[in-house]
Amino acid sequence: MTPDNHPAHSKTVIRERVWSLLEEKKAGRFPFPLRGRIPNFKGAEAAAHHITQLAVYQQAQTIKVNPDSPQLPLRAQALRDGKTLLVPTPRLKAGFIRVDPDRVPAGEERKAASLSHIHEYGVEIPLEHLPPVDLFVVGAVALHRDGRRLGKGEGYADREYAVLRESGNPEIPVVSSVHSLQVVDDDIPLEPHDLTVDWIATEQELIQTNPSYPKPAGINWGRVTEEELDDMPILKKWKERLERS
Repeated sequence: MTPDNHPAHSKTVIRERVWSLLEEKKAGRFPFPLRGRIPNFKGAEAAAHHITQLAVYQQAQTIKVNPDSPQLPLRAQALRDGKTLLVPTPRLKAGFIRVDPDRVPAGEERKAASLSHIHEYGVEIPLEHLPPVDLFVVGAVALHRDGRRLGKGEGYADREYAVLRESGNPEIPVVSSVHSLQVVDDDIPLEPHDLTVDWIATEQELIQTNPSYPKPAGINWGRVTEEELDDMPILKKWKERLERS
């Protein structure tokens, strides 16, 4: 396989093009730069509203939502709707933050869902105390209509899903919200550990992907380096717990 055909190279090319397109069309919004992150976008509130129309959202009691800016409207709405919110800490360093809706006064949901204030309302919980999760919301840089997803390249969402499965959670529906410019026709390379999405919400529509690719049922520990384990102590502790059991 030549360097230009390597999956990592192909993914980088797609990411760079999407970030550039969002900049060119002025479809992004604070925080800037869009590049190097899950980009925030104009219309994130409309995309969040589309998600709330899904039966899997309406029936869910606990929802895991990524901590990025474009998903803030959904995190706040989930609390307004009386759902327990589960947000991963940066780099999974301290597991997940659980925010129970009854601990959030009416009118403070957006504040409670923001990274700068979430610790005032939520509590960090270790991986072994994770509640059952009914819906998994993930950010993306690019998405294909068949469910293939590109994040920013660090693999945390894939591992968060895998950890939930390893902790006993059955397969969880996955949804992502992006700008319509982030829905691409590119042949996104898919590796065994990559997470696919079941629905895509944009500012314009809701897309059911019906992915034919299996989701990860657990962490592929062979792909986790010692450096990554040292950087994510909670993951190292989880691995040791699995080895003991």
